Amino acid sequence: MVSLPGIEPGGNVRELSLDQIASVLEGLEETIIYKLIDRIQFKRNEPVYQPGKSGFPGETASLFELRLRYQEEMDSLFGRFMVPEERPFTSNLPPPKRRRLDPDSPLRIPDYNLVNLTSRILLDYLALLPRICTPGDDGHYGSSCEHDVYALQAISRRIHYGAFYVGEVKYRQDPGKYKGLLSAGDREALLAALTRKEVEDTIVQRVREKASTIQATIRTPIRTQLNAEVVAEFYRNTIIPLTKEGELLYLRHRLQE
Repeated sequence: MVSLPGIEPGGNVRELSLDQIASVLEGLEETIIYKLIDRIQFKRNEPVYQPGKSGFPGETASLFELRLRYQEEMDSLFGRFMVPEERPFTSNLPPPKRRRLDPDSPLRIPDYNLVNLTSRILLDYLALLPRICTPGDDGHYGSSCEHDVYALQAISRRIHYGAFYVGEVKYRQDPGKYKGLLSAGDREALLAALTRKEVEDTIVQRVREKASTIQATIRTPIRTQLNAEVVAEFYRNTIIPLTKEGELLYLRHRLQE
């Protein structure tokens, strides 16, 4: 889990900084790239995603679905989903067993799960796998779904972090404008207000360059390389749009002063 922006170690809320939030989001780019590199060291392994083929007696879910569910059940017990950017893919999770000292949050939303894009993230991630994984079956089913879960959680963390904190900062920059757009119910105008095309282009190019640089010394006969262009496209077509959808959800559910 990443630390919250705009919060002092002692728990005092200070002014949110878009630059500080952007630096956290930038750091998560490497995390996502590394998690995807870990996953593609194993082949596509289609049986991992097929219902009833988990090897668990009497279980109808896929091995991937079971791995994700059991991971999130454990994470929930340890309090992972008490953090706003950590949204679960699984419902009916057990309550946390540990208490978390929750500092005053700069966010103004009654329930973090009002901004939960995990179902759409999951669909886009599963569509990404055939584009980055080597076709075939190497039998490493457990390792494949383990790295799927870690990659999914990293992608989700990046999207929801941006949704909550960028959404709050943008609102604070011009509350009058956003109140008017929200009152009018003009979705397209809201999305336009949340969009900074030049920043999006910079992010995509940076991700493309990072994916290439990180793998510059990889020995390809031994390690599978991640296609940098595909990752950049995933950012442009999935991560950035879903972040803005999350910002929109946050603004719609934001509590007024």
